[in-house]
Amino acid sequence: MIKQPAYLKKGDKIAIVCPAKKLPRSIDAAITIFEQWGLSVVVGKTVHAAHYQFAGDDALRASDLQGFLDDPEIKAIVAGRGGYGTIRIIDDLDFTAFELNPKWVVGFSDITVLLSHIFADLNTQSIHAQMPYTFEDATPESLESLRKSLFGEALSYQCSGLNKLPNQPGTAEGILIGGNLTLLVMLQGSVSEMDYTDKILFLEDVGEHEYSIDRMMRMLKRSGKLSNLKGLIIGAFNEVKIEDIPFGSSPEQVIWDLVKEYDYPVCFNFPVGHIDDNRAMVLGQKIRLTVDVQSAGIAN
Repeated sequence: MIKQPAYLKKGDKIAIVCPAKKLPRSIDAAITIFEQWGLSVVVGKTVHAAHYQFAGDDALRASDLQGFLDDPEIKAIVAGRGGYGTIRIIDDLDFTAFELNPKWVVGFSDITVLLSHIFADLNTQSIHAQMPYTFEDATPESLESLRKSLFGEALSYQCSGLNKLPNQPGTAEGILIGGNLTLLVMLQGSVSEMDYTDKILFLEDVGEHEYSIDRMMRMLKRSGKLSNLKGLIIGAFNEVKIEDIPFGSSPEQVIWDLVKEYDYPVCFNFPVGHIDDNRAMVLGQKIRLTVDVQSAGIAN
């Protein structure tokens, strides 16, 4: 059975930690928002640390996160930002105490490594959502979706008129998994790789070449990850790197060409990813996905 950490209540203590890249600016505004939600915020050593591009060296980042994984008073751990670096410390972490006392772990982008590991190896839910580094540019709706996820309130999204391609209509119910495409591909063959069978998968990415997206999606298809899904949610694929010689297909077209043979629902440009309106998605949660030609909705 999938484990669900206890939902937060006012007065609970949460921690902010940086398992990857260093923070280039203050996150005081995000801390204020958490406090307005009635939470007590503990700031990890990595929030103010720097080691080249990282938030401290590997040892510091691992020990900082480990301390919060082990601390029973901490009810949620929020990654300050992504970048790169979580995969360098994931195998140094001991989840023994976490398994006995699961808590919410929040983040996206590079933090996909941690979220995927928690579901794949520990069978526990986590939250793909805005991080303190992105709070200042975040839409109110995306921040409210994170609050609802943490406090156990019902989540429901309905999105329309956003598509560059028509959706593949349909309805599906299943366990939600997903995250950053690049990181999910990097986890293939490891203990942190999720089982895609009968899942509803969401994908997003940023700053990639179109050919790279094509290559990664073909890897997922060739390894059988795409054929047995119950549904596919495509989020933002933005800041695509321009080629001197055009590749000829957008990320959305690349994906559609690879999945159009399947009969499950597919939607494009869902509000998840490296965008202001990055809605919270609870990995490991059972959801209902409803898709028509120009709109899509999910509800838990």
